[in-house]
Amino acid sequence: MRDVAVIIPTLRRLDSLERALRSVFVQVGSLHRVAAIVVADNDPQGSAAALIERLRAEAPVPLTYAHAPIPGVATARNVGLAATDAPLIAFLDDDETASPGWLAALLSAQTQTGADVVFGPIRGRVPDNTGWTTTYLERFFGRDGPRETGLTDDIHGCGNSLMVRATALPGEAPFDVAMNETGGEDDRLFTALSARGGRFGWASDAWVDEFAPPHRATLTYALTRAFAYGQSPTQMAADRRDWPGVVKWMLVGLAQTGVWGAASVLSAILRRPDRAIIYDRCARGLGKVFWTKGFEPKLYGSAMLSRSDA
Repeated sequence: MRDVAVIIPTLRRLDSLERALRSVFVQVGSLHRVAAIVVADNDPQGSAAALIERLRAEAPVPLTYAHAPIPGVATARNVGLAATDAPLIAFLDDDETASPGWLAALLSAQTQTGADVVFGPIRGRVPDNTGWTTTYLERFFGRDGPRETGLTDDIHGCGNSLMVRATALPGEAPFDVAMNETGGEDDRLFTALSARGGRFGWASDAWVDEFAPPHRATLTYALTRAFAYGQSPTQMAADRRDWPGVVKWMLVGLAQTGVWGAASVLSAILRRPDRAIIYDRCARGLGKVFWTKGFEPKLYGSAMLSRSDA
């Protein structure tokens, strides 16, 4: 029974997209269930089309090209979903490479737990020239979790996940395109699912490697994203009109900023090798305080296109 589609959103990363696709081609113990691999090309110029056409002859399962010309990861995910009617959806990012047992582990974990969404672990990979920030960046672009497969209370991002379409992805466009420039569309989706009583699972053997490109493998980029991650709990409370929750998260952020801000100054003076982690905690605290739209970093969509053009 072919009941799962693998969706890979992409934007002008042809080399890493090909690496991601080839890692799906060699999956073990699960290809008989794959209805399609869908590439959602978020480049207005459709730069991935030729690559998909070239790889079709090698693909062991149907390879579908879906053009999503309006820049934004939420749009790309929605367009990818519209290109398949599979009841199970696996998401892999275009900078990720799946281990051979990745999809089988996700599917097994979903069967075992009955979860609406299952997440898997990620190994962060960064270029060789990242110096004293290497350990921090590998951890930042990676994802840890329980050593055993099972249900979890932790919510992660879409990359390296499996979702039950009927419960986790309601409607024709479940990802909020208002988040195209800032990201966080998955946080909003999963927060709503949790409020409906949805369940989340962890597949401890569903490993992928995430390769951070040089322009992302920097302390500035990581701390900017850490700030955006910090904004999320306050923003989600505001979306629910939970104003006591907004106040609570802002107070938590103030406390974190005070503690980790002071620690950041001291660790910078002492040049502690782990100071990037301390900076990260301070940035997340600041995000909880400065959570409104005027402070949201623009990291995705047209911002990515602008960097690519430059």
